[in-house]
Amino acid sequence: MKVLEYEAKYLLKQAGLPVPAGQVAATPDAAAAAAQAVDAPFVMKVQIPAGGRMKAGGVKFGDSPQAAQNLAEALLHTEMRGFSVEKVLVEKRLDIAAEVFIAVTYDDFAKTAMLLLSVEGGIEVESANEVIRYPFSLSSRFPDFKGRELAATLGFVGESNPPLGRLITRLANTFARFDALLLECNPCVLTTDGKWWVADVHLELDDDAGFRQKALLEAIPDSVGIANHRSDFEQRAMEIDSADHRGVAGRLIPFDGNVGMLIGGGGASLTVMDAALDQGLKPANYCEIGGNPSVWKIKELTKLILSQPQVDKLVVTMNVVSNTRADLVARGVIKGVLEMGQVPGEVIAAFRIPGSWEDESRAILSHYGIRYFGRETSLDQTIESLQ
Repeated sequence: MKVLEYEAKYLLKQAGLPVPAGQVAATPDAAAAAAQAVDAPFVMKVQIPAGGRMKAGGVKFGDSPQAAQNLAEALLHTEMRGFSVEKVLVEKRLDIAAEVFIAVTYDDFAKTAMLLLSVEGGIEVESANEVIRYPFSLSSRFPDFKGRELAATLGFVGESNPPLGRLITRLANTFARFDALLLECNPCVLTTDGKWWVADVHLELDDDAGFRQKALLEAIPDSVGIANHRSDFEQRAMEIDSADHRGVAGRLIPFDGNVGMLIGGGGASLTVMDAALDQGLKPANYCEIGGNPSVWKIKELTKLILSQPQVDKLVVTMNVVSNTRADLVARGVIKGVLEMGQVPGEVIAAFRIPGSWEDESRAILSHYGIRYFGRETSLDQTIESLQ
């Protein structure tokens, strides 16, 4: 479940975390009233379930209610990063003395929760060289002393250390309490009066843990509201997956590249994505399939991926599989390409699904002039062939 910033901040405030004074607005008049209420100067941020808002022009600054009204008129009902802007958050602008990046997530390789911290807060902090990674267990509360130790490691000692330590500890414990998948605060801000604030937050909750969080979600007033914010692209993928019980479509996540990806095989799907990026390719999406999906499901997923206007080629690849028929995937992909009015041999740049019914799959693809990659070709080599 993707949670908008203003929704996440409501939840964090209820958990005792410091968030700036702010109001959400859906009209220019409401934005002006919000700026008046928070005592401008203010910062205005579009509320969409995507990062990179600053780069996209979705974060603005002003110093009067009239400025807030004008900015809201320019931002509301526009499209940004694939989402329609229906609300803006107007917050009191902070007098910043220092910034830090604090995130809590899972490390799939280490099989544990992970704290990420850096004094290099801001855009694309994930690529910064100096990021502290601290694994911890969710079986017990995160200790206060460890928060202070991590604050000191970031370089905050003396009077600024205890409050930052408490903030780190609370964020780690809130991550566990919410059954979150990601709790990213970029940045947390130390103001000139010595107080720490969560200035921006990205929160994702685990759908599968919803039964444990029912009371938390039901306690949120209607005026705040909380929903599963997805793009039309992601919503359509979910509809395709749920319409047919056979197989799994996986989570379909859009990017802005030109190479459509229909991939599967557990960790193999991530290997393929890494290989594509290493080769300088630009994926248009991430999508994992498996469990023997039907021809219809593969066809509809193929059409959805190809519906992205920038996509000019499609890569279909999985690890060696025994529970997915390669011929059904081949039929579905080809039907999808044909129904989009395109030529399979020109669009399908690589097809590699060794395993069940691969001889039949090879024959089908050969008929349409599509090169088949078998188990003798590694995943990396398959991607390298696209160059």
